[in-house]
Formats: sequence, structure tokens, C-alpha cells
Amino acid sequence: MNQHETPVVDLGRQWYAERECSLEAFVNRLHDDGRSLRFASDVRQRIPVYGCQALQSVLDDATQRAQLQAEWAYVLHDGAGVLVLERAYANTQLVDEATAVFESIIRDEREKGASGADHFAKAGANDRIWNAQQKLCLEAPAVFVDYFANLPLMALCEAWLGPCYQMTSQVNVVRPGGAAQEAHRDYHLGFQTIEEAQRYPAHVHHVSPFLTLQGAVAHSDMPLESGPTKLLPYSQRYAEGYLAWRRADFRAYFEAHCVQLPLAKGDALFFNPALFHAAGANRTADVQRMANLLQVSSAMGRAMEALDRTSMCEAIYPVLHERRTKGGSGVAVELASVAAIASCAEGYPFPTNLDRDPPVGGLAPESQQALMQRALREDWEPGRFAQALRAHDARRDPAT
Repeated sequence: MNQHETPVVDLGRQWYAERECSLEAFVNRLHDDGRSLRFASDVRQRIPVYGCQALQSVLDDATQRAQLQAEWAYVLHDGAGVLVLERAYANTQLVDEATAVFESIIRDEREKGASGADHFAKAGANDRIWNAQQKLCLEAPAVFVDYFANLPLMALCEAWLGPCYQMTSQVNVVRPGGAAQEAHRDYHLGFQTIEEAQRYPAHVHHVSPFLTLQGAVAHSDMPLESGPTKLLPYSQRYAEGYLAWRRADFRAYFEAHCVQLPLAKGDALFFNPALFHAAGANRTADVQRMANLLQVSSAMGRAMEALDRTSMCEAIYPVLHERRTKGGSGVAVELASVAAIASCAEGYPFPTNLDRDPPVGGLAPESQQALMQRALREDWEPGRFAQALRAHDARRDPAT
């Protein structure tokens, strides 16, 4: 090169375009790398299955739990992109109690004329509860605490998103005859139009999957004919997929090669939001397929739903305080409490009003989660906690 010439840096592809998506390149990304998985109890249809009962001692030990979480993160990013937590709820009575609350909410919303349409399927035979997280918490705080005091769920969320994640959920009931969804990717970029998604530079397409984790807890047995989620393992690897999933050739390939796994009540399925997937059609005559769809967001992202987490914290604090007062102890009990709080309270201290809520003794002010955990440690009565929580809210309010 001439000494006066300016070197040209190869910047690669900075923008993706739908017309440039290649089905051949997509298919080439779907291979199984053959890596062995230490903690998986089985692999079905190329999807790792983890038996939660066998993992209990692993989850209770911080060092082993970290190793398991590293394996889960690998599966979600570089591996199949999807995994099953078998018997995530070994005690299915907890699922049944939550189901009873959800069915009551569905009846109530029907009577009021509300209808929860699906993102990717035609309205009709399906029922959906938006903001089911908050509704369950305020309707039945004790049921909420028992349901979300689930260590496998917390460990998996932290494996992908780290701490301070934001749990939201929507309940979906697909009744006999309920139609299937079309293949898609999920929130964030999966909820943009092609034109909008093309405006985001390539590196944002790579970042988007790390901001959300998709999950589903089976609230009923889900045989194949009831239409459990159709999945295309390894499809999260194709970076341009947020622009490709609407194309007819990609959707045709998905339908020809997708797989489904039957689930039992209490099982949980989790997947990378960039995985190509779609709920199946319920072809049974009598199965009411119910799932609690968990959409878990990174503390550094934006959740889809806005929840009144202050009211939720007020609702569950008396339950947690009473149980702690009765002498519950041990690692498993403490972790269950942490899991319930993580599913409810805001764990990230920002954004806030730094004039009124400045960092004290560190780089950040106290979060809702930290306040609740401190209140429990110091044995505050519920009234004192509610007052402190409201004061915490007032300090963070930009309007005050």
C-alpha cells in the first residue's frame, strides 16, 4: 500500500435488509454442534430436557448452580435455543391454585366484555389474560408467593438476564378448535414492522435477544394433538431472522421442519426470543390447553407491560413477613423468598429522581427489592413497610 493511501476499514454489514435474507444461509445455521450437556437428563427432538427434581441439590449449592446456569446460557445462545424444565412444579397443586384464580379472572373479564386478542393468531377460540402477573398478585397474594417461589425459574431467568430481571406474564387458553399461530420471533425486534426493524443497525439485532427471555408454564397436560409450541431448534443463530420470519419461504421451511414436545402439567418451556416458534392448533375435542406465558425482561431493557409493582409489593409483603415470623429457615426457604420477591418488586434502582433519591454509600439508591429484603430482615410490620414503600415511590417521582 502506498504510504499516502488511507487504509479502508472493513465495517462488514451494518444494516440488514429483508430482501437480502438467505434461506440457504439460515438452514446452514441449524446444525447440531454435538456438544454434550452435563446437567440435561434427556434430549428430545434436539431439545435438552432438565429434570428439576434431580437438580435440586445443584440448585441449592451456589457453585454448582452457577455451572448449571452457564450451561443454560450456552443452550439458549449457541445451542438449541430452547430447553424444558421437567417438573418445574413438582407440586402441581400450586399450578392448580393459580389456574383457579386465572379461570375466575377469565370469567370476570368475559362478563365485562373484555377480549384479549393474540399477537400472532386470529381471535376466536382462545382466551388471554394480559398482565396476569399483577392480576394474580393482587387477587391472591399467597397463591402468587407460592407460585413464584420457584428456584428453577429464578435460576434460569438469572442465567440469561442476570439479576434484577422484570417478570411479566400473560395467560393463554387455547380451547378445542383453537387455531395455530404463524411462525415468528418475539419481543423486542420481533414486534417491529419490517420497515422499523430495518432501521436498527446490525449490532442491535444481535443485542435484542439478550433483553428478554420467553417461557411457558404448562397449566394442563399438553399432548401433541393439543398443539404445544412448534419450535425450530437452533434458528436463533440466524442474525437476520427478525427480518426473515415473515417471508413465505422461511415460514414454509419452518412448517416442514419444526418440532413439538408434549408437556405435562407443571413442566416449563423456555426459549431465546429469537427462536422461530409458533403455538400449535388444538385438534382435540376436550383439552383446554392453558399456559402461563412468562415474558421476562432484562433490568437494562424495557418490559412490554407496565405493572403497578408498588401495589404488588404491598400485597405480598404480609404473606412473606408472616411466613418468616413463623420460623421458616434454611437455604431453600431463603432462596424461595428471594425468588418470590424477584418476580414482583423492581430490582433495578434506575431510572429515578436523583435530586430526591441520591445514591447513599454507593453508586445507586436502594431498589424496591432491596427495600423489601431489608424490611424482612429487620422484621418490619406490614404497615411500616407500606409507608416506607410509598416514601420510596415519592422520592423517585420525577413530578415531585
